[in-house]
Formats: sequence, structure tokens, C-alpha cells
Amino acid sequence: MTGHTLKTFLLSAAAAVALAGCDGASDISSPGTGGNVTINNPSTPSTPTTPTTPSGTVTPASGCPTIADPQGLKDDGTITGPTGTWRVCSLPSRINKSITLTKIAGLLYQLPGRVDVGTDGGFTKGSSDTNVTLTIEPGVIVYGGTGVSWLAVNRGNKINAVGTATKPIIFTSRDNILGLNTETSQGQWGGVVLMGRGKVTDCTTGSTAAGTCERQTEGAVDPAVFGGADSADSSGTMSYVQIRYSGYVLSGNIELQSLTTEGVGSGTKLDHIMSYNSSDDGSEHFGGSPQMTYYIAVGADDDSLDVDTGAQMNVQYALLLQRPGKGDALNEIDSNGFETDTPRTKLQMSNFTMIQSQVSSNNEAADQAAVLYRGNADVTLVNSIIYTPNNECIRMNGSGTTPATLTARSVVMTCNSTKYIGTGSYTAAQVQTMFGAGSNNNKDDFTSTLSSLFVNGSNETGVVAFDQSTLGSFFAKTTYVGAVKDANDTWWQGWTCNSDAANFGSGNSGACSSLPTT
Repeated sequence: MTGHTLKTFLLSAAAAVALAGCDGASDISSPGTGGNVTINNPSTPSTPTTPTTPSGTVTPASGCPTIADPQGLKDDGTITGPTGTWRVCSLPSRINKSITLTKIAGLLYQLPGRVDVGTDGGFTKGSSDTNVTLTIEPGVIVYGGTGVSWLAVNRGNKINAVGTATKPIIFTSRDNILGLNTETSQGQWGGVVLMGRGKVTDCTTGSTAAGTCERQTEGAVDPAVFGGADSADSSGTMSYVQIRYSGYVLSGNIELQSLTTEGVGSGTKLDHIMSYNSSDDGSEHFGGSPQMTYYIAVGADDDSLDVDTGAQMNVQYALLLQRPGKGDALNEIDSNGFETDTPRTKLQMSNFTMIQSQVSSNNEAADQAAVLYRGNADVTLVNSIIYTPNNECIRMNGSGTTPATLTARSVVMTCNSTKYIGTGSYTAAQVQTMFGAGSNNNKDDFTSTLSSLFVNGSNETGVVAFDQSTLGSFFAKTTYVGAVKDANDTWWQGWTCNSDAANFGSGNSGACSSLPTT
């Protein structure tokens, strides 16, 4: 064997040994991380070294707990990042019996792909319902192990994810565990989807006229159907929850968002929910009668709140905060293209503070303004603040026999000089009239005195509030506009995470790019 041939043989053998240590698909980096394998061949043999101890404080749990579902949790070894080394316990692809994910030090729960909670029970409640509830304890961290990982809570089943102000439940991505994320990271796994039996429009099957309308979850390659006729349906409870880095494209260039509700009824409880760096919307609500309080969306790359397909939605207390130069509308409300379908999309919002960066003039993207109301939609916006000094504030698109409507009360806006955009059958003058600056305590040339990004100052305190309790029993009466009354109003503290786009102070779960270790 010549010297050249010997050298080639040794290099090939070294490469074969190195590659043999890989374990197939389980070692593939999560979307976007990638990397090359480099083989270094020392000139002289070296003494094996002791593995480097992780810089973090977390040590892995000894194993995975037993759950009620006979399939059990799969022990997938450990994963190491800046916070230390964690035990990985993977959920089954379908949870067929009610289970609880307990909080155990040094343990993470993984969604290895799509994970279904129960089996779809169909259009109406009945004997086909599997009645499975997924309970998640305070402080638990669940992560998507692949881009196409997502949690699907099917009709006739529930989620019970109830964290606390000091121990939020966190849904996140594999890259977040590995410490690979930056301020611009997004779209690394699917998200959380709740499917219910409320009324929907824009049918995939059936029709609104016959009362048989159903829809398929956007991007899902297998059936994930929602819709029914029960506006009081319950898909469970989500409270004190963070959902980070969601929005991976499932198929057909269609992605999910942090939280997607689909036909959920008013029996579903949603409060203290934070979306962080979703590559699509912060949350999107397709039909049904969703009700939500204390909602925060930071860094959504599309709309911070999107409501459509016949939803009858109420929301009170919300912070919609975009990254500089990123995102589309702060909220987009429509049933565009299906203007004859009923019910018409109806959204009532109170105590919103909606902010697009002062340093950016390109936060509105395709929607062209801070908020877009169009199609078959009726919007009521009260006691709220829109701060977008370099962008237009409101765009309305007129389409159909009865175009979108807007009712505004005690709403103050800081916009660029254009302020209003009308498209379709609407003119900018009509949109301006609909908003009604100078009446009903509305103002479109407001001088903001917000502090700490979103806390009301003296000018905000001086705005006379509208009695939102007149909109329905869901709404609590307040004497102020905006989401945060003053420095003593701290509903957003503790359960949130920090980023350059929005720093919520100390005493919470820390940086969004890291993990809490307790």
C-alpha cells in the first residue's frame, strides 16, 4: 500500500467511525440550525478528555414519570444547552387517555411531531367523544422537537394548562433549549391549536345556510377539523402561558401561530397568554365565540391579533408590541371573500395598548396600516391606545353589500400625517368619519406620555373612559384607557419573558432566549 493510498484509507476510516456515532433523524438539527461536520485528524494520538460540564445549573431528572395513557412517555435521553442538561420525555403522537404533565426538576416534555389530544368527536357532542384532557402543571416546559411539531386539541377533548404568575407554562422550540436563538428567531415549531364546535364560516365542507359548516386547520396535512353549532363549547383552559418561536410552515406555504383557536366556544377560558416571536400571527381565531383577557403579543411577524371566519370574540386588556421593522397589522379583522356568510365576524376590544416602533416606518407591510378591518366584520374598539408615529393608523376595506364597520369610543391614536386609508368601496374620508375624532372621546392627534414602553402617563390618564360593561357581561368596567393603568397596575409582571422589543422587568421567567431553571 503506497503512502498516498494509506493516507486516503485512514481518512476514510476516521470519517466512517465519526458518522457511525450519529443516530439517524434524532440527531438532525432543528429547522434553521444546520451545520457542517468537520473531522480533525491529529498528527499524533491524543489522550481522551473528560466531557466539558455544562455551564448551566440544571441536571437531568433520573427518568420520565408514569402517565395514565398506556402508551407512556418515551425517554429520549438528554439535551444540553446554556442552562444545563435536561431529561427529554416525548409525548405519544395521540393521547388516548387523560394525563397530567407534572413539573419535575431537570425534565422537559417534547412534542416529537403532531401530538393529538384525543380523537375528533365530530360536529356534535356524542358517544364518539373521547373526552381526553391534557393537564399541564405550573412551571412545565414543553418544546417542539421538529419544525412540524404542534399540539392539536381535537373536538370533544380539552387542555388544562394552568400556570401561575410566578410559574408560567412555557411552550417553545428545540433551538430555545439549545441556546441558539436571537432577537430575530422565529418559526421553529408549529404552535398550540384548539379545535371546537362553535359556528364558523368560509366552509371547507358543508354550508352556513344548512348549519353544517366545518373547516380544516390551515397547513395540516392530515384531518384536523373544527366547527359545529355550540357557541358555549369548551376546549378547556389556558392560563399563565408563554408560547415562543412558533409558526413553522406545515405545508402549502401555510404556517400556524402561537395560539390558534378554531371554533372554540365561550366555555373555553383563555387568560394571561403571551406570544413571543411568532413567524405568523401572535394568535388567530377562526370562528366560534372565543373570550380572552390579559393577552400579550411581542414580535409577531404578521398580525398581533387576527380574528376571522365568523368569530364572535371579546378581548379585554392586551399589549400588542411589534419589533422594529417587523410585523404587519397590530390587528386584522375580516372574513374577506365570504361577505354573504353568517354569522358576520364580530370583535369587541377594550383596554388595548398597541405599539409599533417609533424608529421604524415599515411595520404595517401588506396591511398598509396599524389596524385593518375588512370583509364581513364588525369591530368595536374602546378605551384603547394606538401608538404608531411613523405609520398610518386605520385602514378599512369596503367589500360586499354591507362592508366592515367600526365603532370607536375613548380611543386615542398617534399616527403619521396620513392617519386613515380607505380601499375597496371605502374612502379615507369615510374611514375618518367612522372613527369620529373629536367625538366620543376619540382623538387622532394624541401626544403619548407612555412610560416603560406601555404604562400610562399623564396624558393617557386624562382621557375619559367609556363604560365597556355596556358591551356585555364579559367586560369589567374600568376608569382608564389602555392596558396598563399606571405603575401600580402589574398584571403583566412575573409570568412574561424579556427581549429587546419588550422588557417586562425583573422577577419574571428571564430572557425569552433562555429558560427558567427552577
